[in-house]
Parts: sequence; structure tokens; C-alpha cells
Amino acid sequence: MRLGIDVGGTKTAAVILDDNDAVVAELIRPTGYGRDEVLASVVESSVELAGRVGITADRFDSIGIGIPGAVNSATGRVEHAVNLGLDGFELGTEAAAQLGTRVAVENDVNAAAVGAYRYVSSTGSDTALGTDGLAYLNLGTGLAAGIVLDGHLRRGSSGVAGEIGHIPVDATGVICSCGQRGCLETIASGSAIARQWPTTGTSPVHDMMAAAAAGDPVAGRIRALLFEGVATAVRILTLSVDVRTVVLGGGVTSLGEPLLSGVNEVLDGWAESSPFLASLRLGERIRVIPKNHPVAAVGAALIGVP
Repeated sequence: MRLGIDVGGTKTAAVILDDNDAVVAELIRPTGYGRDEVLASVVESSVELAGRVGITADRFDSIGIGIPGAVNSATGRVEHAVNLGLDGFELGTEAAAQLGTRVAVENDVNAAAVGAYRYVSSTGSDTALGTDGLAYLNLGTGLAAGIVLDGHLRRGSSGVAGEIGHIPVDATGVICSCGQRGCLETIASGSAIARQWPTTGTSPVHDMMAAAAAGDPVAGRIRALLFEGVATAVRILTLSVDVRTVVLGGGVTSLGEPLLSGVNEVLDGWAESSPFLASLRLGERIRVIPKNHPVAAVGAALIGVP
């Protein structure tokens, strides 16, 4: 059995996979802040799930962790996970010491890409996926993608493959957190919406969409930028690595059908004016994983295999 843990900014999800990669146990618990609390979330999740299946944590065939930030997958070191209060944390080493077995660590979006690849290929909905590949486009606080080609996660020479949120698309746009101006992330992410549509509610994205539907012109402009930004991300992923499938994930996808319809409307408009883009059938490449499927935790379990 394999254990996968997805450490998020507010919650940690963990799953156990059997030998057929089916989920046989899972849990969700709050994530703490800082090194000690994050490590405790990982260790306690591991011990609890192990107990549910009648083993100790060191008896898992493998353990994998997906976590935000810049992750050195070879060493398990986590950098710049600012929402968790981590920078320069040897998570793999620390977790292995407490659990008594090797622990693999990967960036959370990359882990989710592996989980999405497994889900889409196992459903039989895309018979060519094994050779043509998949990108998991995470629309959360930021915007980034994980890329799987020929069945293998592609990190790139510096580990930044898929960081398309930091491709500048607006030379007159706002300064991004990365220091560049007008990055894609500044128009098509949860943080971008929160910046443009400040609200006292719990979800600026949903509040903005409601205001746009009610006819607010400012909200309508922000909504249009969101749709165009996501469509641009799909186009970039197709033109750069030509993945057959782009899976949308992350908190912004909770918008559901309005988001998909808006993105497809943009793609259809581009196709009308470009026979080249029309031939790529960009809209047909988009998939959405069911809401409650623990795609990132499943991917973490799969990347944990030595």
C-alpha cells in the first residue's frame, strides 16, 4: 500500500492506495503553520491512516508528499512555501526520520498532474493520453501547470516547467509577485480577482461573478479578463508542449459551468479568426476532475514510488 499526502495552505488531505491504485482510506485535517506544525500534520496523518488499515507507517510501500513552493524532489527540501511559513525546510528528511521510512516530496501542482494523468487514463476517456500527454492547470491563489508527457512528470532543467503563470502577457499590467510586469497570474488567478474585486465576503471570485451576472460593468471586465486568461493558459500549454488534455483544477474551478462556458467562448472566438487555432480544437482538450476526487493526494502517492 502507498500513502499520499497533499499539504495545502489550510488543509491536509491524505489517501492510501492499494496495489491497483484504488483509494482504500482517506482523511482531511487542518494544516498548521510553520515547520513544526506542517511536519505534525504530515506525521499525524500518516500514523492515523496506517492505523486504519492495521499497520504502522513504516510498513507503507512508499510515502509521497505534495506541497506548495519550490521543491527539490531529489532531496525533499522545500523553499518559498510562504503560505505555510516554510523556507529552506528539509521536509523529506524530517518526515522520514519520524516515520521510519523514505519519504518523497514534490511540488503540489506537479503531484496533482500525476494524479490527474492517472484519473483520466483510468477512465478510458482518452485512449491516446499515454503518448500525447496531459497538463494540469491549477487555478488557485496563483496559476501554474504540471506537465506529464509519455507517462512521466516533466520538471525541466531548473524545475520550473509549467510555471506559465509567470509568462508576461500585458506590458502595461501590474507588477507580479515574481517581479515581472503583467504576468498571466495577475489576471487569471484567485489573488488577481481578490486584488481587483476586494470584498468582505469569503470568496471574491464568486462575489465578482455574481456582480458580473447582475450587470456590474467593472465585475464584467474582470470576468472577461479571467476567461481570456484561462483560455490563454490552455493555448500556451497546447502550443508549447502540445498536450492532448488540459485538466482544470484549483479553487477557481469551483465556479463550474460558467467558467467553462466563458473559456470556451473565448476559444471559439479565436478559432473563428484563426484556421490554425481552429485546427487544434482547443476547447475539446479541456477536462475537469470531479470535485471530491483527491487528485493531488493520489498523485503524491504515485510519485512516492522509488
